[in-house]
Amino acid sequence: MWIESPSLLNRRQMLQRMCAGFGMVGLGSLLGPQALFASGATRAPHFTPRAKRVIFLFLNGGPSHVDTFDPKPALKEHQGQQPSSPLYKKNKGTGFMPSPFQFRKCGQSGIEVSESLPNLGRIIDDCCVIRSMRTDVPNHEPALLQMHTGNVQPIRPSMGSWLLYGLGSENENLPGYVVLRPSPKIVVGPALWSNSFLPAEFQATSVITADMQVEKLIANVKNPKLPETQQREQLDLLGQLNRFHLERRNGDSELEGQIKAMETAFHMQKRAMQTFDISREPESVRRMYGDTTFARSCLLARRLVEDGVRFVSVYYTSDKDNQPWDTHANHDERHRKLCADGDQAGAALIRDLKARGMLDDTLVIWGGEFGRTPYAENRDKEKAGRDHHHTAFSMLLAGGGLKGGMVYGASDDLGMEVAENPVHVHDLHATILHLLGIDHERLTYRYAGRDFRLTDVHGRVVQEIIA
Repeated sequence: MWIESPSLLNRRQMLQRMCAGFGMVGLGSLLGPQALFASGATRAPHFTPRAKRVIFLFLNGGPSHVDTFDPKPALKEHQGQQPSSPLYKKNKGTGFMPSPFQFRKCGQSGIEVSESLPNLGRIIDDCCVIRSMRTDVPNHEPALLQMHTGNVQPIRPSMGSWLLYGLGSENENLPGYVVLRPSPKIVVGPALWSNSFLPAEFQATSVITADMQVEKLIANVKNPKLPETQQREQLDLLGQLNRFHLERRNGDSELEGQIKAMETAFHMQKRAMQTFDISREPESVRRMYGDTTFARSCLLARRLVEDGVRFVSVYYTSDKDNQPWDTHANHDERHRKLCADGDQAGAALIRDLKARGMLDDTLVIWGGEFGRTPYAENRDKEKAGRDHHHTAFSMLLAGGGLKGGMVYGASDDLGMEVAENPVHVHDLHATILHLLGIDHERLTYRYAGRDFRLTDVHGRVVQEIIA
């Protein structure tokens, strides 16, 4: 079960656990189609939450920490020297490479932020910067999987699915977990937002945002022939047939998920056409976010959480480059262009949420699967790049019950290793769950004879950054 129970079981728990769960199927047939999906309804958290929803702005490829939130003036002193710390592969570049960007103290907090992020710098007092992030593997696929699922292999549910399983959905007219991506081309792909062994109703709804016309975003959501009342009758009949089918297959979760998907699609007709239509926003708001695919996706993410979506992932990819922030060559120029987009849209989202009174209970995350090396990857000084770096990197968070204007943790003088207060990906996941009122050790699901959780057997809540 998702939550530890006292010694006494309620009726639903008893029916789920006894007689291989057949009692639950019988209960569903007695109570009607919606009863089968009662587990997807809003559930009580373990304790009072600070946040209700999450928006993860994911910068595919990994932004450089030494060019964003972690100034390293010592790199200039050691420029050209080869790193002496252990590397996961031999360095063939020209040695340490200082950032070309100036760092400025921003806000009342005086947090140093790169000039490549002027908009985030202006709102840094609303943000918490973690400079001591670390993950286990420096390769994209396993690092992406660990950041999303807590495991380096594609075998576990994503964080969004865990949250939906633990807390349920706030709006029956919209999916509880939405993935926004401008292109089908994304490293790893659907395993990043998979429900894995969790029931299928907790899977994400993936939306391609290359064309923001509502009819393209959510194609075929309207029935062109039947009015709502006749559709309801049709769906009720299908529901009865599907329940008989479900009973004969021992309550198969995949089938149950398909039935739930039909109900959700029906309800989406009532709300989705309005929620997904960003043209309804004032021109001033759209201009604040910017006129790029990522910017429009960030604006859509705000509209989704405003209407009750629990978890939204916004991926920074394109048809031409499925890992834009993977700057192995020509790093300085590419970083500048990427930040112009990611900075404006990210800051606009945080500013917009705050203006609407939503930032306090909405957690915004800005970052990638790891950072970039403080040293050059190649010997071309004009087109020098930075390689993958997993032993120390930065991540920005805002809202959701976190302390604003705070820096937590530190890397060493050259940005190579974590020096103070390490925050592993498991710790980040534990903290996110905690902010949403969930004890990461109690959010479990029994599968294949053992209890699984997002943080597995790891993770600590970083209490120091919680307001």
